[in-house]
This record gives sequence, C-alpha cells and structure tokens, in this order.
Amino acid sequence: MKQKHYIAGLYYRLSQEDERQGESVSIDNQRTMLRKYAEEHGFEIHGEYIDDGVSGTTFDRSEVQRLLDDAKTGVINTIIVKDLSRFGRNYIEVGQYVDYVFPAFGIRFIAIQDNVDTENRDSGAMEMMPIMNVFNEWHAANTSKKIRTVLKANAREGKYHARKAPYGYVKSDTEKKTPIIDEEAAAVVKRIFEMRASGLSPHKIADILNAEGILNPSRYSMEKYGIVGRKENMGLWSFCAVNSILNNPTYLGHMAQQRWSSVSYKNHKRYKKDESEWVVVHNTHEPNISKDDCAELMRYFQNRGPLSKALSLSKQVLDSADKTRGSYLSTMFDKLNIFADLSLCSLTSANEITFSDMAEKPIYDAEVSDERQDNKRNIGHDRLSEQFQGLYVRLEQ
Repeated sequence: MKQKHYIAGLYYRLSQEDERQGESVSIDNQRTMLRKYAEEHGFEIHGEYIDDGVSGTTFDRSEVQRLLDDAKTGVINTIIVKDLSRFGRNYIEVGQYVDYVFPAFGIRFIAIQDNVDTENRDSGAMEMMPIMNVFNEWHAANTSKKIRTVLKANAREGKYHARKAPYGYVKSDTEKKTPIIDEEAAAVVKRIFEMRASGLSPHKIADILNAEGILNPSRYSMEKYGIVGRKENMGLWSFCAVNSILNNPTYLGHMAQQRWSSVSYKNHKRYKKDESEWVVVHNTHEPNISKDDCAELMRYFQNRGPLSKALSLSKQVLDSADKTRGSYLSTMFDKLNIFADLSLCSLTSANEITFSDMAEKPIYDAEVSDERQDNKRNIGHDRLSEQFQGLYVRLEQ
C-alpha cells in the first residue's frame, strides 16, 4: 500500500497573556518544536501560519482562517500545532473542527504536547481531548476574569491602561502612563470646544476641520506616532469623532476608565458601559480645557442651545403648511434630551430629562386655531424653561 504523502501547515499562536509566560510559549519556541517534529516524521512543510497577540477564544483570526482555507482546498492535508490551546480555547469550535470538519476533508491534525493525532483515534489522548478542550476554555475564562480585576484595580489607582491616550494627549513614560499634553492636537481639541460653545453643531465642526485638512484622530496617531487604528476610522472627521471628544472627561484632567467592555471572554463585541460603572479618578493630569471653558460651554446650552433649538423647531413646524402630521411634534419633544453635568463636562450625562418625564407634556395639533397654538406654544416654553432651570449642575471644585 502506497504511503500517504503529508503536506503540513505549521500553526503558531501567541496571545498577549501568553507573552507573560515567557519563552516557553513564544513563537520561536513553537517554530523550533514544530519544524523538528515535521522533519523527524518526514512531513513536507508547506508553510507557516502565525497569529501573534490574538486570543484563542475566537476563530476570527486571519492566519487560522488562511490555514483552514488551505486545508479545505487541499493545499495542505496536515495541521500541526504545539498543543490544543494554540489552535483554540473555545472547546465547542475546536471539537467541531477535530471531530467533524477535519475528517470530512481528510485532514490530519496533530497537537504535539497533548499527544493528539487524529490518525490514531483509539489513543487515550484522543479520548481525553474533550476534557482538555474544556480545561483550555476554563483557563481562558479564568484568565479573563483575573485580567479584568487587575485592570479595574489599576484604574482606581489612576494607572492608565489604554493602548493609546485620547486625541490631544500622549502616554507618559511614568509607571502610571499618565496622559501628557500633545500641544499640536491639544490646540485642535480646545478649538473644538470653543466652536461648540459658539453654537456650532458637531456635524458643522467636523465639516470645518475636514475643509481645513486637519487630520482626524486616527490618521493623526498613525502619521505622528505610528499607531494604527481601525480602518473605518482612518478617513475624515465625523460627528462621532467630534462628539467623542466633547463627551470625554479626560480633557478636564479627570481619568475615566472602564468605560467600555466586551460581552464576554468569547464574544469580543464591545459596548459602552453605563456611567455608574466607570472608574473615574479626578485631577490626575493636566486638563486640556479649563473649567471656565467648560462653564462657557454649559452657559451656551443653558441660554441658547437645546431650549432655543426646541422652540425654533416648534415654530417652524407650527408655521408649516403641511397639515397632515397632526400632533407628531409631541413625539419630537419626547426624543429631545437636555443634558448638564459639569463634573465631567459631559454633554451626555446621567442628569438627563425628556419631555416624557413631565407630568403634562405639550402636545401640538396642526388642526387647531392659531390662538390655541400660541397658547400651547407659550405653555410649552414655560414648562421647558422650568425643567431646564431646575437641573442640578455640578462643577468640580
């Protein structure tokens, strides 16, 4: 019987947590082990596939996907890894590949240190493989929990742990990596706050910055510091980019961390946490904007911002010749939020009210008389003024 010719793909993976364990799991160590094994067993080495700094809890890894594509298309017929955890720490997906996908495509899978070889399915190691996969996933879950605990503790101590500082700052070389002012970008940030205080919307501010050719935060970080961000953020200024700056308490000299999290150690989809869950340490670094600047911004919102905008919109709608929309203006007011929180200089704070919170919200009807419309408009103005003036505005002393 003709002996099968094995063409092997050597897969190496190293996560950020693995790097702390030292040389034993390094890419070079894996390469030495796998190449030696392939040569001793007469395998032809087609190529190497390397995912460096990527968690094994997800198979959304560029190089493991290339490895699997090559295996499914017949480019290789053998996959060799150091151990099962290098291939993945999601026991369901690892089991599906080893038990179902690989046999269906005639792929031999070898995990050297775990003595797993799918060519010998009667071995004790193959029988123990499900247990090893469960343990590998448990290890990932336990490690994730420990890392989250450490990061939260560091945040409470004012240690900055983000990959890069917010636009307008750079991370210092101190133990706490405290943000320090980046003069060039800081000037743009200060100008953004000034434009917002003058009444310009985030959309308009973004248009002005783009027209002047000012690099957006992602492009600026890449060109000045070589920090590559997400591809979708590498273009122009946008509403989101401007609004993110306006809502970031870092610019007042406060360090707010733990603002974002992932769904779980397996689902890396990120979401923004409620402000009550943030870890905020005050006066940790030099502010980019002064409290006077922040107060000026809030005076704009009190005197000319949401209030005048709401009344202006109501007048435009009530004066419209379109009589088909009836009392829809009530819905518009339901969606109008007014924000005020000077402690973080945040325009999207927990101090939020809506017209739906009022005992009696103004409802306009385009079918009623002009006199009744005027009366309702005045009532709405009074209620809005009372609600807005009643907001508690805090300014950190």
